Amino acid sequence: MASAPSPAPGRLKPAGRHTGVRLSPNQPSRAAAGITLIAMCLGAMTTFLLITASVSALSAIQDDLHVSPTGLVWIPSAYTLLVASLVMSAGTVGNLYGRKRAFVTGAAVMITGSLIVYAAGSTGGVIAGQLVSGLGGALILPNSLAILGAAFPDPHRRTEVVTIWAASSGIGLAVGPLIAGTLLDHFHWNTVFLSTAVLAVVTMAAAAFVAESRGPGGKLDIPGQVLAVLGIAALVYALIEGGHDGYTSPRILAAWIIAAAALTGFVLVERAGRTPMLDITLFRSASFSAVMFVAAVSLFGFTGLAILSVLFYERVQHLSALDVGWRLLAFFGCYVIVSYATGRVIRRTGFKLPLTLGFLVGAAATAGLTTLGPTTPYARVWWLYALFGAASGMVAAPSTAAALVSVSHERAGMASGAVNAFRQIGSVTGTSLLGALLAGRLRSRLPDSLGAHHVPRAAWPAVEHAVSTGSGGNRAAPPNVTAAIGDAFTSGVHAGMTVIAAVFLCAALASALLIHNRPHHTTATTS
Repeated sequence: MASAPSPAPGRLKPAGRHTGVRLSPNQPSRAAAGITLIAMCLGAMTTFLLITASVSALSAIQDDLHVSPTGLVWIPSAYTLLVASLVMSAGTVGNLYGRKRAFVTGAAVMITGSLIVYAAGSTGGVIAGQLVSGLGGALILPNSLAILGAAFPDPHRRTEVVTIWAASSGIGLAVGPLIAGTLLDHFHWNTVFLSTAVLAVVTMAAAAFVAESRGPGGKLDIPGQVLAVLGIAALVYALIEGGHDGYTSPRILAAWIIAAAALTGFVLVERAGRTPMLDITLFRSASFSAVMFVAAVSLFGFTGLAILSVLFYERVQHLSALDVGWRLLAFFGCYVIVSYATGRVIRRTGFKLPLTLGFLVGAAATAGLTTLGPTTPYARVWWLYALFGAASGMVAAPSTAAALVSVSHERAGMASGAVNAFRQIGSVTGTSLLGALLAGRLRSRLPDSLGAHHVPRAAWPAVEHAVSTGSGGNRAAPPNVTAAIGDAFTSGVHAGMTVIAAVFLCAALASALLIHNRPHHTTATTS
């Protein structure tokens, strides 16, 4: 446990300056702490399983609902958009009304969202359900970390449990494609989203045994929340729709302006507010700012690589969702193992080494994946996926733990909200930007690719229409048409991998130059 060993019965001394130990009457027992850890890890698994499960179902959804490539990007992005926008206020909700209550409510909302998608018969219905699930995920993530912070106040022990929490999120990411693939082999794509509902029910049952906790007083920052939602939503809209309409088209320019104005207003409101949901003064520390940046980059690359790889293997190599899930197991499995192992050793190594090395290795792995071709066998690239998974695992625990142990125990809610917000901003940016880049590159390269494969020009409009509307025109197409689409699609995947490699290199530089090696020494200054 995180507390110091208690004296023998009958010799208990009052805590004070003579003993040097402050004994909390709310300190949980070992069994209660274990149940708390299990429940919070199940919550993390639920929120992250939905990401990869929904990505794995994209091809089936597109075939059934005839979703355009741009519309397809909105399905995973809708979920992470709501999580990124609301996660900081969700932490405040837990502080005010009870973290356990907010956590359980979040699980119930995720069940509702999953059922909406299950009943959906249109793209709009799927996106609506994903938005509802995003609200639930926003309630779960910061409150799960804040509950762990309250149950494990010792900074070193807290780092260990955060490591387990991060590894459990990786397990959710890993099993998502396998569950989705298994269900898609036997049932309609709607059933994929029931897996989230089932795990959320189990999470609620485990959370029933968790002690309630609250944070210091405060109130919801309504102006700041409205500006955050508006700014992030406008940004994601510009990234996704700009890939189709052009990033300088009038309505996309308007979205850029709205995003810039809203996010600038958010900073001004938070600086002036008496009870801000995000204390802007924390960013006066270059180390804290760098931690937020690398946390965002870590999930930008992780979710971006996942969506690029799933779509590549399903749309270019025409593998089933289950076959893709098995292939990505090297990626997700190495992430889980290495993230747990890294969390066990960062007390000795500090944060700088694993963060810098992880981003460098990740950049090298994604650069290697730009060699993927439509006929490249998995046996030639599996080790690159394993390497990227290991690299992501090296940065997961340090980036999360560095944020939490950089603040006092009482500000765990603020820190968990901030790190989760930036992680989810990275996630939604990864799916939206890289998905839009893929869709845009597919459209722009398709004519040249059709010509290179000697497809008659008279057939080009029909092929381009089928690709742009998601009508699945490449399924029973002639071999040269299929090869042309595969080449154009692969070009988009390569562009996305290049972006991930470049961003990871920037994160490696920030980690090496700006992040304090042992941020828990700064606790006093940030409390």
